Amino acid sequence: MKALLIIAHGSRREDSNQEVRRLTAQLRQRAGQDYAEVHCAFLELAEPSIPEGIAQCIAQGAEEVVLLPYFLSAGRHVAKDIPAEMAKAQADHPAIRLRLAPYLGLAEGLIDALLRLAK
Repeated sequence: MKALLIIAHGSRREDSNQEVRRLTAQLRQRAGQDYAEVHCAFLELAEPSIPEGIAQCIAQGAEEVVLLPYFLSAGRHVAKDIPAEMAKAQADHPAIRLRLAPYLGLAEGLIDALLRLAK
């Protein structure tokens, strides 16, 4: 079974964290058969943490977890912090396939979406 884990930064502002949780719920509804489980996790300032999010997916039966960074650019968190968290989790769960998807800023169609928002 495959799971999708949306990884956001996390915020002291709980409304921002709730926004990510709502997005995750919408993704869960639309994931269909591609992902049996869809969860979110936060790099810092909010719960669950990335290791907790991965563990949650595994507890639900995931044999593969796709980590999707919900970030617009490849700063330190995308380039170093998230891959480091994934490497630790992979060492803790060697039987589980962990895969890091490209971050949101690389998404095809993002330019068109930004232009639609600007109209």
